[in-house]
Amino acid sequence: MTELDELQDRWEAAVEAELPSAIELRHRVHADPRASGDEEDTARVVVEALGIDEGVRVAKTGRAVLLAGTSPGPAVALRTELDALPVTERTGIPWASETPLMHACGHDVHMAALVATCRAASVVGVPRPLLALLQPREETSPSGALDIVDSGVLTEYGVESVIGAHVQPRLAAGVVSAVPGPVNASADEFDVVVRGQGGHAGYPHLLRDPILALSQIVVSLQQLASRRVDPVFGAVCSVGRIEAGTTANVVPNEARLSGSLRLMRAEDRDLALEGLAEVVHGTAQAHGCRAELEISPCEPVLHNDAGLTQRAHRRLVRTGAVVDTDFRSFGADDFAHYCGMTRGLMMFIGLGDTAGAPSLHDEVFLPPDAAIGHVASALIAGYLAAVEG
Repeated sequence: MTELDELQDRWEAAVEAELPSAIELRHRVHADPRASGDEEDTARVVVEALGIDEGVRVAKTGRAVLLAGTSPGPAVALRTELDALPVTERTGIPWASETPLMHACGHDVHMAALVATCRAASVVGVPRPLLALLQPREETSPSGALDIVDSGVLTEYGVESVIGAHVQPRLAAGVVSAVPGPVNASADEFDVVVRGQGGHAGYPHLLRDPILALSQIVVSLQQLASRRVDPVFGAVCSVGRIEAGTTANVVPNEARLSGSLRLMRAEDRDLALEGLAEVVHGTAQAHGCRAELEISPCEPVLHNDAGLTQRAHRRLVRTGAVVDTDFRSFGADDFAHYCGMTRGLMMFIGLGDTAGAPSLHDEVFLPPDAAIGHVASALIAGYLAAVEG
């Protein structure tokens, strides 16, 4: 058994002792969620729970808190997200949110796991400095991760690796996904306004119907995935909002939609965005309308460092986890910005029976408290993988 093997075992045992207080913390932040950009209170609660010091402010409402190592060397950052989603909770638990916000993406679990991991690290002692990165605005733009990268704080603290772990209901309990290379898609959001000629619904030949044009745009956008991108790598183009009209018998002058385009390869991005513009403008013109298109770049493809992934794999096996080496998600995560400036590793933590399980962002999505320990184990494995390499 190596020194790091022994440290892993002692660290895991110390996390077990921290879990009761971590569960209390999870319930507290779950019951009192904060929106993206308004995470000040959540950051304060997590910093107090860490019990190290106040740290430094990052990305306006976030914090970076340093735990010194026993030896000099590059720091390892462990990241958690602070923000909740604009979802009304329907779980019925005693500690449910009573506001129109909800931790429906597992960030409450991630925060509790990071606190347990860091508090246990203070007990056992870790060789390299450990930076607890409490990141705001993961769920919306402007990206909290990009702001942290641009601030230079990671360079200031000598961070050489950033580790993250995210709960995932599409994986069974006891499974941890650690996959090298691309694991999360890039994401670009788009808004379309189609302008036509409205009027009486009974005289369609006199009108230029923007709703009809917009509807055809929605259908035609699916060609981006099926005909513009290599199906081996894939693409997802989803429309999440449509808005038009005020009553049944009046065709409006304009119709609007919003959506997102997701790709797993950076080299497909420009081609797909060009295709998006062609579909929007060409389809509107074919219906006698004109379209306005606004594209908002969000996240790049998230690439896991191959060496970190390989070493973390071995560490995860030591904990008894089943390691999945195939799982990838067309969800996007601004953790990708860290991977663009240093070594990064994002792991996915299985939650249970995946058949019929609520998805991320669902109003009844509720990971079990046991997930806190599983996320903490993955963070430990990632930290030790960084130290080993």
